[in-house]
Amino acid sequence: MTSRDAILDRIRAALAAAPEPEPVVRDYRVAHVPVDDHAAVVDLLAGNLADYRAHVHRCTEPELPGLLARLLADHGSRSVAVPPGLPASWLAQADGVERVPDDAEAPLTAQRLDGVDSVVTGCRLAIAETGTLVLDAGPGQGRRVLTLVPDHHVCVVDTARQVVASLPQALPRLDPTRPLTWISGPSATSDIELDRVEGVHGPRTLDVVLLA
Repeated sequence: MTSRDAILDRIRAALAAAPEPEPVVRDYRVAHVPVDDHAAVVDLLAGNLADYRAHVHRCTEPELPGLLARLLADHGSRSVAVPPGLPASWLAQADGVERVPDDAEAPLTAQRLDGVDSVVTGCRLAIAETGTLVLDAGPGQGRRVLTLVPDHHVCVVDTARQVVASLPQALPRLDPTRPLTWISGPSATSDIELDRVEGVHGPRTLDVVLLA
């Protein structure tokens, strides 16, 4: 008998007379806002995104191309990375901005993306209580590198289908086998003397469009 076997035998003997544990009751609250008030959930998302220093914009579907064109122009963007599956109409009014597609046969390298000013994506979900955007590399979202290298990320959220109140509500809707990227505000750190520095591990500027 090894020392390991001896230790395990002693543990089994000590637990032999122990009563069966009580079942764990998982009746905790899954959200801290009224989930049936969708407008309030979207407002909470907007507030928490702003707290993280993301720039929040609201618009309707017909207004989206014009808003995206203005956001790119305001940032001074001359080029924009386009993930596969992004609706062509979204960038229809971005005149003078070079579209840089991420082609599966010739994917953009980090070096090429470093010279691209902006990226426009959709998302998989947005979590109101934490102000978090979740991307899973699905259509219109692109590979993770697309949203980490360019200095400016514009993320479009379909508020009717992609906003949930809380993390417990989000997890059942996500596929854990997919490459999930969780974004809470622009990339930043305060490691050095608590001075906030943005654009350290990702985009310096995050624009979030809440599409009604």
